[in-house]
Amino acid sequence: MNVNSLILKNLKKNIKNYYLYVFALVFGVALYFAFVTLQFDPALDQTKGDVKGAAAIKVSSYLLVIIVAVFLLYANTIFIKRRSKEIGLFQLIGMTKNRIFNLLTVENAILYFGSMVIGIFAGFSFSKLILMVLFKVTGVSSTAELRFSGDALLQTIIVFIGIYLLIMMMNAFFIKKQSILALFNVKSSTENSMKGMSIWEVIMGLCGIGLIAAGYYVSTRLFGGDFTSMTELFMAMAFILGSVIIGTYFFYKGSVSFIFNVIRKQQGGYLSINQVLSLSSIMFRMKSNSLLLTVITTVSALAIGLLSLTYISYYSADKTAISQTPNHFALQDENELQIFEEALKQEEIPYDVTKIEVIQVNADLSAIMKQKESEGFQMDTRNTQMAVISDKDVKGVNLSPGETILTGYSDMLSRFIPMKDSGRVVYKGKEHKEKQNYLSMEDDFYVSWKFTGGGFPIGIVDDAVFNKLKSDLDPSIQMETSLYLGLDVKEASQLKDANKLFNQTFNQETTQSISQLNSKEQQRSNMGIAMFCVAFLGLAFLVTSGCILYFKQMDESEDEKPNYTILRKLGYTRGDLLRGIQFKQLFNFGIPLMIGLLHSYFAVKSGWFFFGNDFWAPTLIVMGVYAVLYSIFGILSVLYYQKVIRDSLS
Repeated sequence: MNVNSLILKNLKKNIKNYYLYVFALVFGVALYFAFVTLQFDPALDQTKGDVKGAAAIKVSSYLLVIIVAVFLLYANTIFIKRRSKEIGLFQLIGMTKNRIFNLLTVENAILYFGSMVIGIFAGFSFSKLILMVLFKVTGVSSTAELRFSGDALLQTIIVFIGIYLLIMMMNAFFIKKQSILALFNVKSSTENSMKGMSIWEVIMGLCGIGLIAAGYYVSTRLFGGDFTSMTELFMAMAFILGSVIIGTYFFYKGSVSFIFNVIRKQQGGYLSINQVLSLSSIMFRMKSNSLLLTVITTVSALAIGLLSLTYISYYSADKTAISQTPNHFALQDENELQIFEEALKQEEIPYDVTKIEVIQVNADLSAIMKQKESEGFQMDTRNTQMAVISDKDVKGVNLSPGETILTGYSDMLSRFIPMKDSGRVVYKGKEHKEKQNYLSMEDDFYVSWKFTGGGFPIGIVDDAVFNKLKSDLDPSIQMETSLYLGLDVKEASQLKDANKLFNQTFNQETTQSISQLNSKEQQRSNMGIAMFCVAFLGLAFLVTSGCILYFKQMDESEDEKPNYTILRKLGYTRGDLLRGIQFKQLFNFGIPLMIGLLHSYFAVKSGWFFFGNDFWAPTLIVMGVYAVLYSIFGILSVLYYQKVIRDSLS
């Protein structure tokens, strides 16, 4: 057999065995080329500021290169070790190390650059779809067109040639440093699956569970008032990060083995075939893969957490805009209201106007605010400036002279300074005070954030009390504009036309008038580009990490093939073995997935209110999609094991 025939035979074998590696390489090249194509696409410049995402896409492309490069280098490490015996045989028949390296280089070049060509073609084919997704999530109305970028092609080729050179350097170093004897033993020495548990591993396992639990607990108290200065807050965040990461490593290094060992002891040493094929293997395999699993779990949690937070903000765009501007339009003054009314009348767009008089008073809220002494969030609750309106301007609210309700408190502020259910509120005029019985905190918004200082609640009082406070105002805190002017379009189908008219009538850079629809679109545009980049980076990491775990299972299946042969000869059927393998893969892929989901849940739960008003729906959607996509690799792993079991008697 000549060298060319050997190359072609090995190439065919590699494609058959490493099809998922080829897929991941094609996927990585396609995604990178599509991202770079977006970066050079003139459509982003033609949006006139609606999408200022070129910088975000550029940074994402750099991160994508890191993800793909790490994956390819790690996958190459697995593959070169799997071929160690083959390399040793080549040396035994007289091939020099340089000749072997040249042989591997040619094989890898055909496989690598062939995949790269396919990936570039796929990236170009889907670049229009990706651009359409970007325009959709950011609300841009520009038309997406299929454009080929020579600059994007050149940048992609340079980047992946650089990664290929790193792979070749790794192969050269591996071949050069290994002796023939070492090449025949390198694969079996990578993992030790027969080592028992030591006392130190038991302690490590308990510490792992304790550290993770401690990190979770502190995260639930992070913004609950327990940490009252920026230094304490920073130290708490550092503790959460450190304890969770170290705890995760200890969990894989000792906790999993400890838990399964307890289960095994409870069985009295009598294990079913499912337990033999699953628990016994997982107990020892996860110890040797603990660092890898820690990295995968941590980055998975980071990807899920960031995507959940951006989606929370995107998902909450409507509610956030309503809290900032409760009516379709909030006008700056009577003059702008009159101008806009004339414009609407000319276009025959019916509307309703809401006018609410707002006064600013100092209030004593110390009896209803649950504030602790703090350095970073200190607030004078006995002399707090707040907006007050009359109950006659609010439909469905009728208060007695001694009663008040508060409404419109933002979720973020309520986390730092929660309110009690009852108590006394004292509104202070310049000379007199009005003592009111606090009834409740409501969720409705009646005036724009312009009057509330960005989410602080407003007080609603009886009209007689309002007039008393109005006649005794403190001019040092009263705003110039004390009248909130809101306008609602009666027909929902005409809202976009009215908003277009609003944008044509007023200069958005000089007016303080606000459009609720503009606020929604701006929120979606800002968070849409972030969600887009995080989603695609998360998808890239999901594919690469899933492939890595799949490759590890391929290795394990080859190591355990003799065991399956023995079990088959003892009379166990393929179905018996397959059930044990399914149970094993449920743990192999399920444990990192569940730990990653738990990490991301507690991370998002601790500070989601900074990003929006809804937590459960966007978070569950993101976690559900990630779990389904991640599970695909577990299914592929089971299918590969099924092939190994089928061939175990051949």
